[in-house]
Amino acid sequence: MTARLTVHPTHPQARLLQQISAGLFKGDVVALPTDTAYALVCALDDKNAVARLRRLRGIDDKHHLSLLCPDLSALATLARVNNPQYRLLKAATPGAFTFILDASKEVPRRVSHPSRKTIGLRVPSHPVPQALLALHGQAVIASTLILPEQSEPLDDPDDVLQALKGQVDTVVDAGPCPAQASTVVDLTPMANEQAPVLLRRGAGDPALIGLGE
Repeated sequence: MTARLTVHPTHPQARLLQQISAGLFKGDVVALPTDTAYALVCALDDKNAVARLRRLRGIDDKHHLSLLCPDLSALATLARVNNPQYRLLKAATPGAFTFILDASKEVPRRVSHPSRKTIGLRVPSHPVPQALLALHGQAVIASTLILPEQSEPLDDPDDVLQALKGQVDTVVDAGPCPAQASTVVDLTPMANEQAPVLLRRGAGDPALIGLGE
């Protein structure tokens, strides 16, 4: 059974956030609005929930998952970040960017890239995930909600519920999201004093990090 929780888009109700957080700790997979599109999220350390998320997205272990982080300090504990990388991250977070970084030992191997040992990280600017992550106290696994054989992410809670009713535990309804995925930037070359690489142009403006045309 899938619960639909109607949450205020700018002042989310604490009791509902507590309910979502408790579900994540119990292994729930949640459809959550972000500043880009809806995302599927689950607990970082729940193997079964991560496997469910991958099945729903139709992706294997070679597909980068991301971690939604409450703030930049949380992000820095989950990845190996040098000073130039940190300055770039500070300029672009919170915001509609996903950054590929070398995963730290805090990240289970099953959720990092199997050969590169990298992970996608982002700090969303949407008030609902911001408030949820602050209350939850830790990062969560996330993947943009693009259904198998589809190319565009879902951005409306009605569409999410119709597509995933009975397959996810909770759909968080805070109204429609922007219909764009995040901008993805690989920061790992910076560990060798090379330039970051723009992997996907999305909602985040690459010019914020010096990658604009």
